[in-house]
Amino acid sequence: MAYSFPSDPWAAAYKVAINGNPKYATAGKDWTHGAVALLVKSDETIGIGADMAVLLDVHAGVCNAATYMTGEQAREKAPFVVEGPYDNWKKLIVENQDPIKALMQGKLKLTKGHLPTIIRYVESSKQLLASAQTVDTAFLR
Repeated sequence: MAYSFPSDPWAAAYKVAINGNPKYATAGKDWTHGAVALLVKSDETIGIGADMAVLLDVHAGVCNAATYMTGEQAREKAPFVVEGPYDNWKKLIVENQDPIKALMQGKLKLTKGHLPTIIRYVESSKQLLASAQTVDTAFLR
């Protein structure tokens, strides 16, 4: 069963995928900097009327929760917020782009948090992406 990206069911499946990835458990074991929000910018053409996000409560190689919420809620709750348009998130997942490279090229933007901290966790970021790629995802376009 494919889960629409982004959505509550997709976020729940993503949590399972992250916790089922032993490479993430190793790569993320030193992450103790708080939750990370993956924020999709609003796009009326595909029915996303407001910024939406998946808030990842990740700590020491474990995803304690993956919660789908409004972008406004995510910006308030997460110490790290990565934002981008829908098509850039889709390309990241489908084409296996390097998430840190996407940040450096401006395809995604760190709008809250400390960039040098994120950059230190390149392998952790790659394993979060690898986990997303295992979720049976239905994209809106």
